[in-house]
Amino acid sequence: MLRRPWLTVVLLLGFLGLWQLVASLPGVDNLLLPTPGQTAQALGEDRALLLDNLGTTLLEVLLGLAVAVALGAAAALAMHLARPLRDAAYPLLIGSQAIPIVVIAPLLVLAFDYGIGPKIAIVALVCFFPVTVNLMDGLRATDTELLKLMRSLGASRAQRLWKVELPGALPYLFSGLRIAATVAVIGAVFGEWAGAEEGLGRLVLLGTQQLETARAYAGIVLLTLMAVALFAAVSLAERVAVPWARRGA
Repeated sequence: MLRRPWLTVVLLLGFLGLWQLVASLPGVDNLLLPTPGQTAQALGEDRALLLDNLGTTLLEVLLGLAVAVALGAAAALAMHLARPLRDAAYPLLIGSQAIPIVVIAPLLVLAFDYGIGPKIAIVALVCFFPVTVNLMDGLRATDTELLKLMRSLGASRAQRLWKVELPGALPYLFSGLRIAATVAVIGAVFGEWAGAEEGLGRLVLLGTQQLETARAYAGIVLLTLMAVALFAAVSLAERVAVPWARRGA
C-alpha cells in the first residue's frame, strides 16, 4: 500500500500530466495556457523578479496574520468572558462574512493609498473570522468537570482561564490558524489586485494583461507553494506547542 506522501506525488504527477495534455491540444494557444515546461522555464528565467515580489507578498501575509491573531484572540476572549458582548457581537461577526473581500479591498486601497498598510488590513480581515470563531469555540468547549474541580480548589476566574480553558482551546486555535494561513494568501492577492506597486498578485495581474502568461502561471505556482508552506508551518507549530493533542495517522 502506498504511503500518503507517495500518493501526493502520484496525484501531483497526474495533475501535471493532465495540464500538459490540455495545453498541448491543437486548439489551445500557449498565450492562454502555457505548458508545465514553459511555466518552469519562466520560473527560472524570471526568478529574480518573482522572488522580489514573493518577499513583498509574504511580508503582507505574515504581518496580516499577526494582526489577525492578536485582534482575534482579544475578541474571542472578550466574548467568552462577557456573555452579553458575545450575544451582541457574534451575529455581527457572522454577518461580516457576507461582505465580499473584493468589494472591501478597493475601498481600503482608496482610503489608505497603495502602500503595504491596506494589504495588511485586508489579510487581517480575511483571517480574523477563522481565528476568532475557532478560539471562541475552543474556550466554550472546556470540560465542565474540570472547571468544577478548579472552583472546588478555590481557583479564581483568571486561574481557570489560564490553566484550563486556554490550554484546552489551543487545538481549536491552531485549526483556525491553518485555515487563516491559506486564505491569507488570497487576501494578499486581492489587496494587490486592488492597487499595488509590487507583489506576486500584481505580477500575475500584469502578466495576464501583457500576455506574459507563463510568468503569470509561475507566480500562481509560487503563491500555491506559499500557502502550502504556511499551512505546514502552522501544523509544525501545533505539534510543538500542543503535543498532547496530536492527531492520529
